[in-house]
Amino acid sequence: MATKMEIDEALDWQGGLLDCTLCEQGATLAENRCRLGHACVHDRYARRIDRFFRWNPRLAANYITHSYFEVRAVAAKYLDIFHLQRLLHDPDETVRQSVALRLPANSKQMKALKSDPDREVRIRVAQRLAPNELTSMVKDSDYYVRQVVARRLPQEKLAMMLNDVDPEVRKALARRINLQGLLILVQDSEASVRLEAVLRLNANYLKAFVKDPDWRIRYEIASKLDKVHLEIFKNDPELAVRELVEQRLNPSLSFPTPGQNKGMGTN
Repeated sequence: MATKMEIDEALDWQGGLLDCTLCEQGATLAENRCRLGHACVHDRYARRIDRFFRWNPRLAANYITHSYFEVRAVAAKYLDIFHLQRLLHDPDETVRQSVALRLPANSKQMKALKSDPDREVRIRVAQRLAPNELTSMVKDSDYYVRQVVARRLPQEKLAMMLNDVDPEVRKALARRINLQGLLILVQDSEASVRLEAVLRLNANYLKAFVKDPDWRIRYEIASKLDKVHLEIFKNDPELAVRELVEQRLNPSLSFPTPGQNKGMGTN
């Protein structure tokens, strides 16, 4: 039985008071499979709607045309595939997001959502599709969708994203791409991208980049090169780089962690 507090809080999605005597789910109430203010398909709160469908999953198909988007979105979690595909073109993106999380990963219906107008839907599609199905999403208009694609696309296809306009996408590439791609990204206009490339490159390829304008990159290169190639860094304009070189050449010396003193004022 619902408590007084639950009854007082029980409002529908339009703000009206809920009345169990007017509900079509009298049978579920009689069988204690719903409860006002706790598990109710007509409640305004998604968690209470979800609890209703958790208790009554077979009823989800009865609500795929409900006026409240939260009801449709929650119902999608419990629908069979036949009914689920009827929500593919639901007008609300929250519903389509739920659909994208439930459809078989490589189904025709899932592939159709690759061009969904909502970025959150496409993000979920990019996270679930088989990697070899992501090629058509490398030019997606949303940078985060492309980041997901860069993290999952087969390695042999990553080169097609090298000219992506977003540095975060290129950083994702640098963490996975082959040597040929790394040698391109290590010359990127964005320092954070070059740094990701340097972290993966073998020392033999780094000698050409010892004069990089970013001190973090020179630091990483100095940490990887053989000691015989460290002479060029002895007069580096960045103290942290010079200290690293001295420490590598004289292991008995002790220096602060790089960046430890940067940006710190005096008391």
